[in-house]
Amino acid sequence: METIYNQYMYSYPHKTAYRPLTGVNLEDYKERLAGRGHGLYLHIPFCQTKCGYCNLFSVTGQKKEAIDRYLDTVERQIRQYGRVLNQAGTEFSDFTIGGGTPLLLTEGQLERAFAMVEGSLSLEPDRAIVIETAPNQTTESKLKILKAQRVTRVSMGVQSFQEEELKTLRRSHSAAQARKALEMLKAFDFPCVNLDFIYGIPGQTRESFLESLKEARAYEPEEIFLYPLYVKHGAGLLKDMREGMVLDPERAADEYEAGADYLIQMGYHQDSMRRFVRRESENREFLDCGSGTSLALGCGGRSYLGSLHFCTPYAITRTDCLKELEQFENTRDFTRITHGIFLSGEEQKRRYVIRHLLIRPGLPAKSYEQIFGTRLLGDFPILETWIQEGFLFQNQGFLTLTSQGMKYSDSLGPRLISPAVRRRMEEWEAYHG
Repeated sequence: METIYNQYMYSYPHKTAYRPLTGVNLEDYKERLAGRGHGLYLHIPFCQTKCGYCNLFSVTGQKKEAIDRYLDTVERQIRQYGRVLNQAGTEFSDFTIGGGTPLLLTEGQLERAFAMVEGSLSLEPDRAIVIETAPNQTTESKLKILKAQRVTRVSMGVQSFQEEELKTLRRSHSAAQARKALEMLKAFDFPCVNLDFIYGIPGQTRESFLESLKEARAYEPEEIFLYPLYVKHGAGLLKDMREGMVLDPERAADEYEAGADYLIQMGYHQDSMRRFVRRESENREFLDCGSGTSLALGCGGRSYLGSLHFCTPYAITRTDCLKELEQFENTRDFTRITHGIFLSGEEQKRRYVIRHLLIRPGLPAKSYEQIFGTRLLGDFPILETWIQEGFLFQNQGFLTLTSQGMKYSDSLGPRLISPAVRRRMEEWEAYHG
């Protein structure tokens, strides 16, 4: 294996593989969103500051008027979508508000975001509601709104409790502010609180990483996510790397192993390289995560309608993000799908494998064969190689990552990218580099 850290594969294909589309309309795909059980995502692309490692669609320095204008546009989009989806009887089983930093919104804007969704779209009565926040934007008044909206999961990026590490990452909050936010979250007793931490930070040590995790555990979060530090195209820390900052993958791997071992010893169940869950039911059900449908609202999120994936053009830099925001606000017909990708049968197989293989319990061979009509190991002989190399094992009908496989997830996943998709991604990087 060439390197432990290659690429974070949270979805497939990556947005850089998307291209302009013509003649595609939501009306023609509404039946894929018929009935219940779909996901809904609202992207809030605004932040107080841009973290040094961030290559997500977000901008800073936007005043209330600019955010109001964005919400006006999203509301218009929601109404147009609603007219189409109500014909199909669409009901969403989960609603996520991500960013950016959603709680950067004022109290009034936050209440409006919930109201305009429920005013035109149908959410199931027992839907899950997930929202992201950051320490500086976590206030008692905003948490009261989330509680009133029956939010089921709040995710907060702490990243570290060490001040120097936060400075290296260019995080705008202090460790003290993170502690204050966590005390508030704990007091509101949300069903699930998730905390994110980063390892592999220059200057970080195994001991300092464990200190942060031990402090986090004292707040009893239901979930803890551990992320390696990536500095990709468009991230602010690229400048620091050009000036001599060095990432050390071997030290990062050591920190990961120490952190994973600690959380497992403390009663957390490891679901993936990143996700550790404190409260696990004894009878864990298999979750089919390769074929779900999801619709995105706003500028920057992506939608999944079977073989059709679409979003606004991928942007990272401030200039490019502002350009896409302007185009979004000037859009008249949101039911026209103008940027995305149609997945071939082969690409749908790859997506299914990637989405299941990297998350426990793993990749279900029989389900794969029932869906696609071909043998899993025949389509992907590399999986047999990984079994022999100790990255996978056969586990009651699943191909499941071993502990070593977990550690190498970000190297295994990218090896499943098709040549066609990889070529598109490289073309995007070359053009925007």
